[in-house]
Amino acid sequence: MNLLLDTHVLLWAAGTPERLPDEARALIENPETRPVFSAVSLWEITIKNGLGRADFSVDPRLLRRGLLENDYTELPITGAHAAAVDLLPPIHKDPFDRLLVAQAQIEGLLLLTADETVARYPGPIRSL
Repeated sequence: MNLLLDTHVLLWAAGTPERLPDEARALIENPETRPVFSAVSLWEITIKNGLGRADFSVDPRLLRRGLLENDYTELPITGAHAAAVDLLPPIHKDPFDRLLVAQAQIEGLLLLTADETVARYPGPIRSL
């Protein structure tokens, strides 16, 4: 299974896995699961870290390197992903989350999220 992690889930998996529910941690660590992170998450971390958000105080370069070293697959942002955002219903206003939803839908990835609002989108989304 290909599993796209939303930004908070990604940060928890990489830095504080004890914050993840047991089911989520088991899903991410399952040898049959291919964990995927999006360039969207690195962009979000960079912007929110620059704004002083304590929950995003991670060096995105170090995070990216660590994820790649731990066999995570990086998903770039494509024009198709960006264009698909306007097809989403106006459930959530956060542009980063909306782009993650569009990526999951287009790429056929299961999006694992900690955000109940994101989980209301149709498609392959699972809430923690």
